[in-house]
Amino acid sequence: MLSIYTKYRSHYRDNLKLAIPVVISQLGHTLVQTSDTIIVGHFAGTVSLAAVSLATSIFIVPLIIGIGISYGSTPLIAQHNGRKEFSECGQLLSNSLFINVLSGIVLFGLVALGSIYFLDQLHQSPQVIKQAKPFLMLLALSVIPMLIFNTFKQFAEGLGFTKQAMMISIWGNILNICLGVTFVKGLFGIHPMGIMGAGYSTLIDRCVMALVMGIYVFRSKHFKVYLKGFALKNIDRLRSLKILKIGAPVALQYVFEISAFSAAAVIIGTIGLVQLAAHQIAINMASMTYMMSSGLSAAAAIKSGNYFGVKDHKNLKLSANASYHIVLIFMSITALIFTFGNHVLPWIYTSDKNVILIASQLLILAAIFQLFDGAQVIGLGILRGMGDVNIPTAITFLAYWIVGLPIGYFWGIHLNWGITGVWYGLVLGLMVSAVLLYVRFRIISKHHRDKQIIIITQD
Repeated sequence: MLSIYTKYRSHYRDNLKLAIPVVISQLGHTLVQTSDTIIVGHFAGTVSLAAVSLATSIFIVPLIIGIGISYGSTPLIAQHNGRKEFSECGQLLSNSLFINVLSGIVLFGLVALGSIYFLDQLHQSPQVIKQAKPFLMLLALSVIPMLIFNTFKQFAEGLGFTKQAMMISIWGNILNICLGVTFVKGLFGIHPMGIMGAGYSTLIDRCVMALVMGIYVFRSKHFKVYLKGFALKNIDRLRSLKILKIGAPVALQYVFEISAFSAAAVIIGTIGLVQLAAHQIAINMASMTYMMSSGLSAAAAIKSGNYFGVKDHKNLKLSANASYHIVLIFMSITALIFTFGNHVLPWIYTSDKNVILIASQLLILAAIFQLFDGAQVIGLGILRGMGDVNIPTAITFLAYWIVGLPIGYFWGIHLNWGITGVWYGLVLGLMVSAVLLYVRFRIISKHHRDKQIIIITQD
């Protein structure tokens, strides 16, 4: 054990130094939903909590599409920065901003249409649908400022500057909680808004975060050498396609996983309102650990992008292995927390004893899939940094939509195992994804190492 630590010590230190601010920043996306869930659960009741579950389960798909597309610039910026091509980083920022704003507008339009025409077709409780519709519209509108924030965040993080986005995320979540309680409950003379108050607080929070992150990037001395390449005239088809060739498959990777969980929520909603509320609690807690692992994954993508850009395959492999070690240790800790706190943690969200009983059972299953979830998201990050996105995308589709969700539906509905049957399928999908992505990493890293050996031998 000591020899392993000695071998990877420098990579543990470097990866964690880069990852910790990214983890906190990534967690900010989920904490917005978490604070909304807690505030609504305590101040608006079980029906409103189920409405939040339905709306966020649908909204998470366009949210993750947008986040995935915004990730397309980060490996490219990391690779060009590794080669000292500073002006190119600024030009990539120009194209990334254009792509992300356009993506935000398109995603808002799609969610708005879905809210109007398709939400009624999901066979959910009419009370839940009535509250979910307007809340979903506000969430959809918040995608646009969120993607503007992510544009500047990914640019800064690709260059190794991660702390400012972390601080903005922390203060943004504090703002969201303060506004959420004020609007939902009705304080300081404001009329109680219920679930809509949570929607307004989320929208305002994301607008403020986008504004502050943009000001930081344009005014900081750290980015002056890079911003020489930033201009609207530098928006061109070639660079935009380079970003989309990475961002679009990454978006699909997230969509295939997250949409499977969203589809699971719809399936569970047909079982019962209480089960849906319990699912929201358990999946929200699992989403927090997932987003923290996603932060580790983003850091792994940056480090692997740096090493891949200068063809340092030895350190790339060491850095990748170190990232696997870190995430497995972290997710082991969260698994223990879920296991031993399964009867206590749901009380954070609600006092409904029926909901708490089911949620406590689901947290045991969430504990089981923690290691698989962490391993698969790290695998995606490492491969993304190396520019390998198409095969991992196919793997995620296979794991969740061919294996996990159909088996969960069969066990949960046809075999009458209920909500736990659906969750068993999700656990299986995560396991398949984790194993196949690790195998893919081993294959592709060996290929690049052998290719480098051949080139050196020929020289």
